[in-house]
Amino acid sequence: MPKKTIIYIDGYNLYYSRLKDTPFKWLDIVRLFRDQILKQQDPSAEVVAVKYFTAPVMASYARHGVASEQAQTQYLRALQAKYECIEVINGFHIFEPTKLPTFIRSVVATKANLSPVWMIEEKQTDVNLSLQVYRDAIKAQCDQVVICSNDSDVEPVLKLLAQDTPELTVGLILPLREPGSDTRRFSNKRLVGKANWVRHYILDEELAISQLPQNVPTKKKPASKPTHW
Repeated sequence: MPKKTIIYIDGYNLYYSRLKDTPFKWLDIVRLFRDQILKQQDPSAEVVAVKYFTAPVMASYARHGVASEQAQTQYLRALQAKYECIEVINGFHIFEPTKLPTFIRSVVATKANLSPVWMIEEKQTDVNLSLQVYRDAIKAQCDQVVICSNDSDVEPVLKLLAQDTPELTVGLILPLREPGSDTRRFSNKRLVGKANWVRHYILDEELAISQLPQNVPTKKKPASKPTHW
């Protein structure tokens, strides 16, 4: 019997943990998560929705300025034009001055020595993801939820799912390189023990064959892969 499945992707966690500094940013998330990973993990899964959580790029802070903002716009246009099942859920950024302890080697940080800095912080992505997961589970919108994140902020919703919807299958895909290839990032133990199944990595080969076409047709002009991607 098909297992109705919804996939939830923390876009920023996926980007900074797995896609940054790779040629795989023009990623077809449905082809990767549904056709490459989930098909192997659970052949009975029937994906009814893919929810992608992100926040609009701030051109004034981005590495490529306006080009970074335009790249994100093109990417989201491409995804939504190709797949009706994709829903993009946006948070936002705050960018404001603040003060933080000044770094002095071998000196403990204190509030007595602060320096002014600009702070940029992404807001609501994690809470949006957690609320969507819990709401869909409670309303019985699916038989299985699959979460792509390695962020500890997801832990509370995994605990609540175990308590309130024990019949629900919870899958976890960690956006990491295969074991042994990256000594800086590791599977989050706080999350791993709270899922029914876990995929600990995403392979370069899987990313490479899960790329969108260079130009994706839309109702207006095509969405094209950014030149700096």
